[in-house]
Amino acid sequence: MSSSATPVLPFAQTLETISRLVTDPRLLKPRIGIVCGSGLSTLVSSLKDVVQLPYSQLQGFGESTVVGQKSMLAFGLMGKDNVPVVAMLGRFHPYEGHKPIVVTYGIRLMKRLGVKDVIITNAAGSLTPEIPVGTIVVIRDHFALPNLTGMNPSFGPLVSPEYARFIPLGDAYSPRLRRLAFLASHYLNFDSSALAEGTYAWVAGPAYETPAEGRFLRNAGAHVVGMSTIPEVVAAREEKLEVMVLSLATNMVVIPDTYRSIKAEVEAELSGQRIELPPVGTASHEEVLEIGRQKAEVMRSLVERIVELIPGNS
Repeated sequence: MSSSATPVLPFAQTLETISRLVTDPRLLKPRIGIVCGSGLSTLVSSLKDVVQLPYSQLQGFGESTVVGQKSMLAFGLMGKDNVPVVAMLGRFHPYEGHKPIVVTYGIRLMKRLGVKDVIITNAAGSLTPEIPVGTIVVIRDHFALPNLTGMNPSFGPLVSPEYARFIPLGDAYSPRLRRLAFLASHYLNFDSSALAEGTYAWVAGPAYETPAEGRFLRNAGAHVVGMSTIPEVVAAREEKLEVMVLSLATNMVVIPDTYRSIKAEVEAELSGQRIELPPVGTASHEEVLEIGRQKAEVMRSLVERIVELIPGNS
């Protein structure tokens, strides 16, 4: 196959496996797709008559290696109207070594299962005090450094010759779906502060941001930062799916107003002054998972209510 040829992806084989293992016909035509980020796979507890398929049984999928993420594709019914949904319990990241075609395969498969709307969740670091830890941010735009600097998920041959070479992303985040997030929050009697709106910055990871990098992203207009999601958004828009992204702020990015002056500390020490060395703040994946666990029920109930509100599901 030449480098310009359309890639041959195993959609037919994956769909055949699903149809063989998922015997309930109600589950085989999901209306909504959900992607669960770090610590958020408990969303599966909202599903009725659930069938979970390990990624290892499905051609085209990789294996999620991130702590807090499963490696399962779940089919089930959600909400009082028993809306058929398919959920990725665990996603794939370029920093794990996955190629873009693997990172986006689940989204593309959702389209071929009949999905129309996709709800993508993630854990993210907050870049601003206006978005405290525990806030769910309804994403309205993104700032993707990898997209701009050489790691765009659309590099290479088109998945289908029918797709546009250049994907417009000015309308990437569906106003129709974003509106439903705030309506769902209201109906659930959440405090107004539970949800915010903002811009997501995608960075390649897996290292957490330095203070200078965090300051750069904040000054560029981003509100939260993470290492996932945007490849899925790009693929979803290429597949003409409607997209909503919900980012749970699980930690504050360390962005000090000023830096410690080691030079001044040494000079003070040499002059005989006692020096109190302040701790250096850092982020950790354990913190991300803990906040994810604390907010799992909030996120679960919000997504379930959004699914119930999406027109055409009853």
